[in-house]
Amino acid sequence: MSEPFRIKKILNNNVVIAVHPEWHEVVLIGKGIGFKKKVGELIQEETVEKCFVLKDKKEQEQYKQLLSQVDEQLVDVMNDVVLHIQKRFQTPLNEHIHTALMDHIGFAIKRLEQGIEFANPFLIETRALYEREYEVAEEIVDMIEIKLGVRLPESEVGFIAMHIHSALTRRHLAEIHQYSRLIIRLIHMVETALKRKVDRKSISYLRLVTHLRFAIERTVEEEEISEPEGFTDLLRTQYPVCYDIAWKLAKVMERELKKPVPLAEVSYLTLHLQRIASN
Repeated sequence: MSEPFRIKKILNNNVVIAVHPEWHEVVLIGKGIGFKKKVGELIQEETVEKCFVLKDKKEQEQYKQLLSQVDEQLVDVMNDVVLHIQKRFQTPLNEHIHTALMDHIGFAIKRLEQGIEFANPFLIETRALYEREYEVAEEIVDMIEIKLGVRLPESEVGFIAMHIHSALTRRHLAEIHQYSRLIIRLIHMVETALKRKVDRKSISYLRLVTHLRFAIERTVEEEEISEPEGFTDLLRTQYPVCYDIAWKLAKVMERELKKPVPLAEVSYLTLHLQRIASN
């Protein structure tokens, strides 16, 4: 039989911070697990519904502070949400998601109750860039509606998808927002240069957005990319307008990311732009 947990702090009737000989400090969740209990008392494993370890001390403190500010029911739902994300992606998540996503959704529910909805300028791009994350975010919105009786708007699906992507890639949300803003800026440059609005629901647009996302990631990671010999010269000769636009996009990316964009990226970007220009 596993060693019991010893209560370190009671956060509410259903959530306690405890210590364990093997896992050290843990968060325990269970119906009435903290009710009429005292610090130092033992809790047997079979009475625990959910247990997770926050290894980072800063995350522990932020999570403890947040638990005292949000509804107990939301805490329970959010742990189901994080378990659902882990199950769907079958990969470890950055533990910051426990705090960040609960804080975001708690705030979103409060705003909704006050009749305030935040617009999401990246919604179409988020759906295109993070397709799987968006799909799971839609499932989470359904879970919240079933368990809490609150239907979050579609703008929140995009925000939740970004939180999921942040937890999966261990990239800060600020960085993800920076890339999204850069992609929108690059798309506007393309539309201005081609003197036409690109249909946001077209396959060509989705392909261009996806290509820009991976071009940004490759540039940031300083990943090498190859192209056939003479490919650049051929594209520059055959599609001079699109090549010129691609080159200007690469220069903007370089300034924003503070890293050089390989010439091969310009070539492949030229092909995407030519596809859009010829439609």
